[in-house]
Amino acid sequence: MDIASKELVTAGWILVLVYSAVILFFVLRGARKTKDINDYALGNLLFSPVAVGLSLAASMTSAATFIINPGFIAYYGLSASLSYGIFLPVAAIASLIILTKRFRKHGTSVKALTMAQWMGTRYQSKAYSLFFAFLSLLLITFIVLICVGLTKVLSKTLNVDEFIILTGIVVFIFGYMMFGGANSMVYTNTVQAIIMLVVAFILLGSGYEHFSNGINNFLNKLASIDPKLVQTTNDSSFLFRDYFEIIIAQMVVGVAIVCQPHIITKSLLLKNDSDVNKYLITASIVQMIFFLVVFTGLYARIEFPELMINGTQLKLDGVIPAYVVRKFPVFVGLIVVMGLISAGISTLEGLIQSISTTITTDIIKPLFGEYLSTDENKSKSSLILINKIVIAVIGLVSIYLSYNQLVNPKLSVGIFAQNGVYAYFSAAFVPILFGMFFKNVSKLSVISASIVAVIVHFSFFYGHIKVPFSIATGENPGVAAAMAILSSVFIGAMIHLIQRRKSNV
Repeated sequence: MDIASKELVTAGWILVLVYSAVILFFVLRGARKTKDINDYALGNLLFSPVAVGLSLAASMTSAATFIINPGFIAYYGLSASLSYGIFLPVAAIASLIILTKRFRKHGTSVKALTMAQWMGTRYQSKAYSLFFAFLSLLLITFIVLICVGLTKVLSKTLNVDEFIILTGIVVFIFGYMMFGGANSMVYTNTVQAIIMLVVAFILLGSGYEHFSNGINNFLNKLASIDPKLVQTTNDSSFLFRDYFEIIIAQMVVGVAIVCQPHIITKSLLLKNDSDVNKYLITASIVQMIFFLVVFTGLYARIEFPELMINGTQLKLDGVIPAYVVRKFPVFVGLIVVMGLISAGISTLEGLIQSISTTITTDIIKPLFGEYLSTDENKSKSSLILINKIVIAVIGLVSIYLSYNQLVNPKLSVGIFAQNGVYAYFSAAFVPILFGMFFKNVSKLSVISASIVAVIVHFSFFYGHIKVPFSIATGENPGVAAAMAILSSVFIGAMIHLIQRRKSNV
């Protein structure tokens, strides 16, 4: 279904080519400084704390925030807005501030390149490090979400088949990520964050006319479409049925969501501890603005009251791309498209970098390191080559999974991604929390907590298990994750207390 004008298509191609050229410029600039896998993971340049803060905000805010989540708001209204636009962001930003300084203190002292290495060195366990390295493969589901979001935006802007766009996105982004790594990523993320800020204000201001007669008039417009859109709960969705799903589960998830490698390890790019506060202030302010973009979904629902365009039903993941193409004149539309692309690419770069580094240094090197050259320089070169091959393989897997989500999603690719990502950080939350705030933590407590988290999460999700004190079920990945996190905290704390008492006897 072609909905973009010829003018927008032409201008869109010019935008894509110019944007690609700018990205490649920064990649080549950073690649010249990347000599080994350490440089690829953490960089060897001195970055401004403001630049790293912008980079974090850009990578923490993905296509989910700018493209996918507003679709949920368009479908389900105020209940989804409260969940994704208020409660999760507040918890996530508070958690980021609290956890960053503690994580950085240990991460810099052991020179950890990845989350898996942090786990292994903190708890003196190579097996635990390997466990988390394999668990990080779940983050590929997040890559799929971003690829789908970018594909939706560009296919509607350029009027090109989704599979062709998907393949082009993966080949281009995964291709240049084979070379740049952290050195180029901070540059590109900073540029992307600035573009995203401009676009955030454009999107948030795009519905200003709906408020000309006050907020009540805006809410009345939504209520006239569907009364459930202005209710604080919405039983039409398996995501926002009661306050446990909307508030409690999302805040638990928000607290733990920063326990992803492309987020919490970002502070390791700072060379001086004195830069941390400026980094956190920058990241927190910009991040909150980005999170508010989800409210654009309410404007989109007024624009498409029946969720139809040209007689065709709009899929949830296609609502915002359609809104942008329909709502804005060509020039403004291009700026918005550029911001949506930036939102996706910024996080995608961080995920490719962190997952490929984890696979290379924490899976392949420990398991097959004996086959690498004993010469240090040759070994470093081999790891860089292996890392490029790993990126290529991840790219192929991403194309396969993304196309499947384009053709046959379960409501939204967001559900698919949440299932994988939430399982990962549910398992990571207790070992990170205990590792930063407790001394003499036993391996048994954190390993047990991680295993329990994975089992509980997938049991609730695939078993659609009902929460005892709520109508919520594990079909909602946020509920499954919340129950997994609470269970793992309980198990981890119990074993930790028992072990400590035994040691004091």
